[in-house]
Amino acid sequence: MIAEFRTKSQITIPKEIVMSLGLTEGDKVDIFEKDGEIHIVPVVVYPKKYVEELQSEISEAKAKIASGELPAFDSVDKLFESLEER
Repeated sequence: MIAEFRTKSQITIPKEIVMSLGLTEGDKVDIFEKDGEIHIVPVVVYPKKYVEELQSEISEAKAKIASGELPAFDSVDKLFESLEER
């Protein structure tokens, strides 16, 4: 699809693309150039505190898995099998 470059460097993203990605007013996108192409990627922005808490929880879970305190599963099926046994 071709979009026209307007004043103030604005373009309109075709409705079909907006709808197929489920974008709505206020959504955030990352815009960057790579190898002479413009890329527009939908993103979700989280507060820094939330990301830090999540990173801490992931680190704790990895440590528990490494120590054997938490089991690790090779597949989702094996996880569900383990849950069904309980």
